[in-house]
Amino acid sequence: MSDVIHLLPDHVANQIAAGEVVQRPASVIKELLENAIDAGAKNIQVYVKESGKILVKVVDDGAGMSLTDARLSFERHATSKIKSAEDLFHLHTKGFRGEALASIAAIAHVELKTKREEDEVGTCIKIEGSQIISQEPCVTSRGTTISVKNLFYNIPARRNFLKSDTVEIRHIIDEFQRVALAHPNIAFSLSHNSSELFQLSNTNYRQRITNILGGKTSEKLVPVNEETEIVTISGFVGKPEFAKRTRGEQFFFVNDRFIKSPYLNHAVTAAFEGLLKDKAFPSYFLYLTVDPKSIDINIHPTKTEIQFDDEHALYAILRSSIKHSLGQFNVAPVLDFERDPSLDTPYNFENKPAASPQIEVDRNFNPFKNESGSGSGFRSAFKKDSGDWEGLYTGLKSDSNFIDLKQIEFESEEVTGNLFGATKTVETQNSTFQLNKKYIISTLKNGMLVIDQHRAHTRILYEELLKSITLSPAVSQQLLFPLILQFNQQEIKLLQGIKDSLEQTGFVFSDIKSDSVEIIGVPTTVSESEVEILLERLLADFENEVPENNFSQTDLLAKSLAKSMAVKSGNLLNSTEQQHIVNGLFACKEPSLTPFNKPVFITLQVEELEKKFM
Repeated sequence: MSDVIHLLPDHVANQIAAGEVVQRPASVIKELLENAIDAGAKNIQVYVKESGKILVKVVDDGAGMSLTDARLSFERHATSKIKSAEDLFHLHTKGFRGEALASIAAIAHVELKTKREEDEVGTCIKIEGSQIISQEPCVTSRGTTISVKNLFYNIPARRNFLKSDTVEIRHIIDEFQRVALAHPNIAFSLSHNSSELFQLSNTNYRQRITNILGGKTSEKLVPVNEETEIVTISGFVGKPEFAKRTRGEQFFFVNDRFIKSPYLNHAVTAAFEGLLKDKAFPSYFLYLTVDPKSIDINIHPTKTEIQFDDEHALYAILRSSIKHSLGQFNVAPVLDFERDPSLDTPYNFENKPAASPQIEVDRNFNPFKNESGSGSGFRSAFKKDSGDWEGLYTGLKSDSNFIDLKQIEFESEEVTGNLFGATKTVETQNSTFQLNKKYIISTLKNGMLVIDQHRAHTRILYEELLKSITLSPAVSQQLLFPLILQFNQQEIKLLQGIKDSLEQTGFVFSDIKSDSVEIIGVPTTVSESEVEILLERLLADFENEVPENNFSQTDLLAKSLAKSMAVKSGNLLNSTEQQHIVNGLFACKEPSLTPFNKPVFITLQVEELEKKFM
């Protein structure tokens, strides 16, 4: 029997490695940006066409490479960052495995132009599918320019797994923001299809966060600073009142490297305990500096997960430092039993000198002087006029001590609110009742119907919203005062894309700026206090599942709004509201399933109930 094990050709091995390193165009952006930063670049420009499927180009003004280094950089495991295994625990750079360029070159058309300061001319290398097409001198400025064209051209199956342009550019922006937030001392720019998305100059951490997320972000941040032997923590956390319903603005950086850590995220959430609304997530931008010996970066292909030596100590330090910052800036309540709040100096009196109290004395006052000239002046001064004292008790007399109990009104626990806006409560026979504030029970001819009130209302609203968006616009209620909501640039772009559909559902926008929207009308089924929460959830759904055409956009919009606007489990409904849901559900085209294909109700036959008593 012949041998069956053999070595893979280099181009096949590179394509397999590319499956771990390069998942989508955003992965190429990340790797090329990290190489530019390691090269000491101070200005990095990124150009993208067709969401990176056609072109990804990164231009930097770093150190550049020599002719030999440029050629060797596309070989597997060729790197200048480490020389031995021990160097893995002394890393101060981004890339270190030497797989990025080799993996990218195996699945795309790559052109590299590079030049060092001391060289007269640069080097240009063209590679297609790991094969070097040409290598020749060229005229270029100091630094490196890498163009990656036709990604996955030789692996059609991988190319088919790419999402729509909207989804892919969203991933590119996410990777770009992560790198830019970690390095505010470097100027970055990002352009897509000749349209500039970001132009970031070198600045400090707070200004970089503001430039990326919007002009109003700075006032929402609370600084965090802590220095210990284990870790140095700096950065910012968002004030609790600005917490969002999504996890979008949560960033951890360890030694200027973006990481994901559910364990550390729990430490931040624990620090905000008691300060956040239900199902709200705090924003944070935290930069941790630790000894490279105490972490292992080489546990994940994309290097977004890190293993810490002492996670428990790091958890405790992070949690306490955030709590200290929230208390220090009067965001969180502080218990101080020796402090008297009444003695606190108001801000407008803080720098004013203390004024001596002025005492005024009436020198002509004589308490012993008698105005009539007779009797004791002291007794006369304090003598009270007792005339008409009977008038004080007028109205207190009553001919009878009888109290009519029928005239007294007592508070009732009966639900008086009307969820669906009916003006009269119709007295009908109770054919439904509510169980556990979650289920509506109704009788059938031969059994019992159990309806999930949230799912049923979601189905009703979903079909109503679809009808409003596609056929006739819904009724809108005008707000007495305009409602101004703050969003970041990406959320504003999403809102602009679905603005027409939202207006069909009843929203009225008077103005949309780069970081805020002004709303003057909302659907009749939505209260003013729910608008911000509803839009946040809607934007989160669109960010996670960006639709590719108008039909799926309308469907996703109707699903998201229906889920947010539907009556929740735990709401107490009166009999009229229960009957309204039952009638509305069975008037739907598909009453048995929610828009998310989950069952809305179940039936219990009399035979099934009888079996329970056997």
